[in-house]
Amino acid sequence: MTLGQRIRSGVAWVMFGETGSHVLQFLFGIALARLLVPADFGMIATIQILTGIAGIVSSGGMGQSLIRAREASKEDFDVVFTLQFGVCLLICAAIFAIAPWFARFFENPLYVPLLGISALSFLLRPFAVVRSAWLTREMRFKGAATANLGTSVVIGFASVGMAFGGMGVWSLSLSGLLAALTINLLLYRLCPLRLNLRLDASTMRRHVTFGFNLTVLDLISHFRMQIFNLILSKLAGPAALGLFNKGESLARMPNRLITPATGKVVFRALSSVSDDLDQSKYILYRTITLLSVYIYPFLVILIWVAEPLILFLYGEKWLAAAAPARIIAIGSLILPALRPCSVLLQAQNRLRQEIVVSVIALVVGAAGCFVGLRWGLVGVAWSVVLSQALSFALLYAFAYRTISTRLSELGQALAPALILSALLWISLAALHWFIAELAQRTPFAYLAAMGAVGGAVYGGAFLFLPMKTLEGEVARWRARLSAARRKAKFWSH
Repeated sequence: MTLGQRIRSGVAWVMFGETGSHVLQFLFGIALARLLVPADFGMIATIQILTGIAGIVSSGGMGQSLIRAREASKEDFDVVFTLQFGVCLLICAAIFAIAPWFARFFENPLYVPLLGISALSFLLRPFAVVRSAWLTREMRFKGAATANLGTSVVIGFASVGMAFGGMGVWSLSLSGLLAALTINLLLYRLCPLRLNLRLDASTMRRHVTFGFNLTVLDLISHFRMQIFNLILSKLAGPAALGLFNKGESLARMPNRLITPATGKVVFRALSSVSDDLDQSKYILYRTITLLSVYIYPFLVILIWVAEPLILFLYGEKWLAAAAPARIIAIGSLILPALRPCSVLLQAQNRLRQEIVVSVIALVVGAAGCFVGLRWGLVGVAWSVVLSQALSFALLYAFAYRTISTRLSELGQALAPALILSALLWISLAALHWFIAELAQRTPFAYLAAMGAVGGAVYGGAFLFLPMKTLEGEVARWRARLSAARRKAKFWSH
């Protein structure tokens, strides 16, 4: 199997697991949004400011180091596991110690027991991280996909059941602990790796060196994303944070369904050809082309239907999330190009450059959020877009120097998605002019019409417009459609 075939197969399996998980989380999330209130989600988002930091420190970037390494023996996995387990024990104790202060800062005593439950999950984290790294390194993405999907099913039913039983925010908190237990049980069955405690100085240095830079980068990236949650939770309250996060999660969903799965596989592929800059450049731009083609139509449609979609899915109490969702969807058009540039720099071990970008974006994002609060959630959403646009400009500048590319090549990579999206936008604008009244009166009819027409226009243009960079992808889809028609004819007879 060629590298390209392995990438495509890996992406397919990772997408099956992660996309399936996101779809299930989305569906269960609709039920939870109906059963719970924005403040419940806001409290969990506030806790994740702290637990997210702890999670990054606990992994130490060593899982990525295991994946990236040219060679990795059983000893490497045991040493990394031992280090992570020791760190997680300290983190668990630290969270229990910090919880009272955290609760006083946010003026809510409920944060103490909620943080205690989150702390327990760190005792299970090292097992899952190391086994997931082994599956990724061996490109056994089917096993990881199965584990992710199975975990989503278990915690989805559990959280909805607890919320229906009136447990409120506890349904979200306890489901996180249940998720850590479930993923570990599934990975134990799927991964033959049996972990032991072991320490070796040279092995530790090798993985900690790479892991340290990645951890610093991840911490800064986490602060960059969480600074909005921190400011909103402290200055506007958990209800406002819950509304903002609901809109943001909806706007980021198209990217979250596809980009993380692709990033995992492409990171491994770029690491394996890191010495071949021409191959690295090809993988970078091919990834940008395919990501943008598959993600842009969802974002364009969401920009048009954000308000009726939120009204239909979550109810009137969440309508204030529509405006930030639309704005962040506009900014998310950058992400299909931003993430591959980040992965390229990581594969080339140029983490310090990405750290510089993240620090700048963090400062700009924090300042923008403070200023944006004058205009409410809309102003905060625009500060998120500004931070993302700046991040992409700087990351691409570093990637530009790394692989000796040209700006025109980025334009060529994005051209198919931009052309298709322009046609989609025109068709949706024309349709909206005729059926705008349905948006408030019968949201489902409006959503169905916009989705059906938009999908038909984009799909038809994708299949029949002559675009050289998509010839191979279009040929694969035509073959699949032909096979589907043959099967339909067979069963009809």
